Amino acid sequence: QLQLVESGGGLVQPGGSLRLSCAASGFTLNIYVIGWFRQAPGKEREGVSCISMSGGSPNYADSVKGRFTISRDNAKNTVYLQMNSLKPEDTGLYYCARGAYGSRCHPEAMNYWGKGTLVTVSS
Repeated sequence: QLQLVESGGGLVQPGGSLRLSCAASGFTLNIYVIGWFRQAPGKEREGVSCISMSGGSPNYADSVKGRFTISRDNAKNTVYLQMNSLKPEDTGLYYCARGAYGSRCHPEAMNYWGKGTLVTVSS
């Protein structure tokens, strides 16, 4: 069964860190683009970071550059998002999603989604 399962969300104080995981099952990630997206209450879903599982440089939204790092472990069929120096505006439901090879990092380009994990940054 095809699945993307996110984990690692939670409540963290501003300046803290979290690591999100996206575990895939039912298919092999290594020919796809995998992205992290987030949606805050009342806002549209936006791209945070994407990585091609076959190689190449990842891309990041300007708002997270220098703070977030996406990485992949093809052997574990898992993608991670290390989030440091978290800010209240990083709060939202974080989704991982799969896109075809060469997809741009945009929700419209993704064809399969996980259910999300909630990140709350608050003191």
